Amino acid sequence: MMNLAVLQMPTQGMDPKTLARYFETAKSKEAEVILLGEYVLNHFFKELETMPISMIKDQSDHHLAMIKEMAKSYDMVVVAPIVQVKAKKCYKTIVKVTPKSTHTYHQQILIDYGHWDEAAFFANEVKPLEDPLIFTHGNLRFGVIGGFELHFNHFFDRLNARDVDVLLLPTASTFESHNRWREVIKTRAFLHNIYILRANRVGEYVDRTIKWKFYGDSMLVTPMGEVETVLDDKESLMVVPVDRKEVREAKRIWGFEKQLTIREEIRDK
Repeated sequence: MMNLAVLQMPTQGMDPKTLARYFETAKSKEAEVILLGEYVLNHFFKELETMPISMIKDQSDHHLAMIKEMAKSYDMVVVAPIVQVKAKKCYKTIVKVTPKSTHTYHQQILIDYGHWDEAAFFANEVKPLEDPLIFTHGNLRFGVIGGFELHFNHFFDRLNARDVDVLLLPTASTFESHNRWREVIKTRAFLHNIYILRANRVGEYVDRTIKWKFYGDSMLVTPMGEVETVLDDKESLMVVPVDRKEVREAKRIWGFEKQLTIREEIRDK
């Protein structure tokens, strides 16, 4: 059994007091891993498009240093999306920060729609797909992907192959997608018999014609595909327990992996 925390927030300013308060509360509830949503440590993507690169870099460097310090101070693993700037190019990444180390995952598939074209803005390389970020903490194996990557089977094939127990899913979902995202997350959790912990941001962005409302709905979905705990549409913290025994039991009951394994063994003979 392990406690995990989700921070559901809008974009944070440079003052660390709010984040520190939530970290302290999560630690008091014995959370060992804490997940932040997309565009919490940076401004929302549509705002980034109009910001100077130097300002984006300053914001990212400041917040990365801040969560590194909090990981040490509270002895926690922090998983957080952040925009990294190198050679005046922006990369959409997720960092896994521990008290002793930092690992970076470059999101592999980015949104490329006309109204929301991350692929054109960020310099993430388009190349054959690789494994998502995977790490072990305690007796649990975690996987991490960007929110948009939830839609692609490749990542779940690799999560299965690496025997992942918990998928950490930071998102920035908006408009009228509430029900669709919830159903896709529940289906993925059930079909692959894993926990999915989703952190969605809150807040609003208004451009000339559209109001982008980020509705929260951060949640823990069980390996049986059930919503265990969920937040509403306001800034808040959620601490939830997960148990590897629940993952093992779901896999035993439904036997989806067993059916694939049998056929792989026949093919390899």
